[in-house]
Amino acid sequence: MRNLIFVYTMCCVALQVMGDAGIPDIVHGGYSHPKGFWDTGAKLNEYGLNAVFIHSGGIDEATIHRARAEGCKVFAEFATLNGKVGEYVDKHPDAHPIDDTGNPARAATWFMGVCPTHAGFRQFRMDELRALVKTHDIDGVWMDYLHWHAQFEDPYPVFIKTCFNDSCIAAFEASANVKVLGDTTEAKAQWIFHNAAKQWEDWRVSIIVDWAREIRAIVKEARPNALIGNFQCSWRAEDLGGVLRRCLGLDFDALAAHVDAFSPMIYHGRMGRSPESVKEYVEYFGNRYTVKTAPGEYPRLWPIVQAHDEPRIEPEELEQVLRYGLSGKSSGVLMFTLPSVALDEGKMAAMKRVYTE
Repeated sequence: MRNLIFVYTMCCVALQVMGDAGIPDIVHGGYSHPKGFWDTGAKLNEYGLNAVFIHSGGIDEATIHRARAEGCKVFAEFATLNGKVGEYVDKHPDAHPIDDTGNPARAATWFMGVCPTHAGFRQFRMDELRALVKTHDIDGVWMDYLHWHAQFEDPYPVFIKTCFNDSCIAAFEASANVKVLGDTTEAKAQWIFHNAAKQWEDWRVSIIVDWAREIRAIVKEARPNALIGNFQCSWRAEDLGGVLRRCLGLDFDALAAHVDAFSPMIYHGRMGRSPESVKEYVEYFGNRYTVKTAPGEYPRLWPIVQAHDEPRIEPEELEQVLRYGLSGKSSGVLMFTLPSVALDEGKMAAMKRVYTE
């Protein structure tokens, strides 16, 4: 009996390790292709890096092989609901999100979203994802731009009410079991705001969650041990009257079943905030949501902080936000971007101090 118990225990341990895909207890990550970093003659493991997050279009076998040889896991950033990638909305105008006046929504500074219920776009993106995970042996996929059309990374965010095209209104009617009244798109939008605002909000959340559900299913079918992560807005649930849920359609409790790690984008410089805001948000997120810290559990908290000079981030500031990113219930931190650190000897030294401790 004792031997049977021992064998059972060893099998459980083995399954746990396999399921965790050998992910480090504490992730020290860098975003972007490491070419600029490698061009300096540096090696990733020499600076304590153990994970790189690379845009899916920049991943190839040579990059995966070299990164792994230098002790790094390789994760793909997957631009989920960004209609500007490949200029999809320019080529398919019917996929352009429609605002509450019935017009194509304007670009939110540099970002151009896409209608999440556009069947052609969804098929296009999921086909891209299937090709990615079948072609490359990656350690995970991080969803990016998984939200309705908006821009939240700037000091003055752009929130636009979308989408009110025929496919969205029809899908909402079927989901909420309502009949939207009005002779024009603008009239229908106003009817929704005055008569079914909560149902509309819940439905928009469900659309985002369903994207995450399908993405997870596709990735897990090809790569069972791969992790699913999410780059996301670092706004609090209560900010601006709940704009995170109402406008972006983001409900992290609802997404948790489909996500292994949340990576809030706490770009303090770009957002006009202090370095201390990174620590404040990490503590907030860890207390507000169910965050796990042990390997094999999810969702984990791996924030991504700003290293890129937009505006200028001093080396001391980078070291500060990296440490703040590892505070609270965080079990990892990433920095945006790896090439911008490689261009600055001071930042390289700061990253090495944090990542090799």
